[in-house]
Amino acid sequence: MATATMVLARVKVQRRFGLALRVTLVIALLALAALPLLLGGDVWAQRISRAAIYAVIGLSINTLTGHAGQISLGHQAFVGIGAFAAAFMASRLGAPLGFGLAAAAVAGALTAAAIGLVALRVTGLYLALVTLAFGLTAETTIFNWREFTGGGAGAFAPRPALVSSDHAFALLCLGVLGLVLYLDWRIVATKTGRALAAVRNDERIAATLGVNVTGYKLAAFSLSGLIAGLAGGLFAHWNQIVQAMDFEFQVALVWVLMTVVGGLRSRLGVILASAFFALLPLTLPNFLSGLPWQPPFLNEAVYHVLPPFIVVVMLLIVLRFFPGGFGQLLRPATRWLTNARTGARQ
Repeated sequence: MATATMVLARVKVQRRFGLALRVTLVIALLALAALPLLLGGDVWAQRISRAAIYAVIGLSINTLTGHAGQISLGHQAFVGIGAFAAAFMASRLGAPLGFGLAAAAVAGALTAAAIGLVALRVTGLYLALVTLAFGLTAETTIFNWREFTGGGAGAFAPRPALVSSDHAFALLCLGVLGLVLYLDWRIVATKTGRALAAVRNDERIAATLGVNVTGYKLAAFSLSGLIAGLAGGLFAHWNQIVQAMDFEFQVALVWVLMTVVGGLRSRLGVILASAFFALLPLTLPNFLSGLPWQPPFLNEAVYHVLPPFIVVVMLLIVLRFFPGGFGQLLRPATRWLTNARTGARQ
């Protein structure tokens, strides 16, 4: 009896020590991530805001493609409509920031729901073509509607005084990212998440199990569009001017690639890959130009074409060796940090 009590006490101590170690490590990682914001000045505050916005976009694509298995190649339409809606609310109506972001989220959700209604009966390649066609059409129609977007001049999106500084706006973007991350976690942990997983695995089997396939696909589109529109609203106030060229197909393709490289259904992987893709074109040219020795094949013109090349190389490596993306590499660490006992991705 005494031996069993001692073993139980030892197990409790080990669990408490493991929990304390995990909490300490998480706090240390958060502090390390906050250093650029605290010590980097306005430049790094702007970069962190951009990284957070890209991460929100990545999570929106992950909601649709990762959780529900629906492909979208026109995500720039949802983000762009959200950005122009926020700019319209701020510059034309003088609405507070909260109303502008809410309008951006609603505009993105309604647009995605409309596309979802059209695409309910198609899957795979045909669904990708529908979203691609809508995204390309939005570039030349909706984004050039002068009364809404300002046409070629673009639409201004001034920041309110509360978040006028780059540091304050970076904190806002990080706060929104945390909210979206919590929302994603809660959805996956509920009946809705299990239904979306069933739809992703096989729609016909999901229907035989009583899952409303049409309803959940439409809900996935709407939620993904809502998050994308919210990210668009943040982007509008980050750049403080929105133009149609900000939401071209090349940008949407980068967003899809960063989600795949991060790892579908891996929140941490998507966030890290999105931040990397957001910061790469901003930091790589400065880093290469500051090297003490310059290879003869490198020059300023090459610096700016290297990021897309690196993105393609990373995609090929992921598809060949790590189909689960960054999330596959991080899974042992995330399981240990969360003390997970199942095979579910964190």
